[in-house]
Amino acid sequence: MKKITREDLDKIAAKPVSPAVNYIRVGMSTCGIAAGADEVLATLIEEAKKRNIRIDIKKCGCVGMCFAEPLVEVAVEGLPPVIYGKVNKEIAAKIMEKHVAGKILVNEYIFDLKVKE
Repeated sequence: MKKITREDLDKIAAKPVSPAVNYIRVGMSTCGIAAGADEVLATLIEEAKKRNIRIDIKKCGCVGMCFAEPLVEVAVEGLPPVIYGKVNKEIAAKIMEKHVAGKILVNEYIFDLKVKE
């Protein structure tokens, strides 16, 4: 294995990274898992497959709102990124149906709205 040099690192850093426009992040810290985030993640993956929706569904760490776990951040092109709180299997299915597929925010479960300034 070749040792990475400073020049190699500079080349890597110079490459533009395009962030995914559409994604779902599920908070999988200890508090999230204890509140049922693993079940929520499985439901989101299942619903995406069932509806043939291609979206990055990822695990992430603590967001800092343990009281609202499980937390799910959703970013879909054309809508502001939002964080849904106290998500269960039924709410996860609704998020996939309405927010991701229908491009309609599920207002009653939004805990944080990330508005770009």
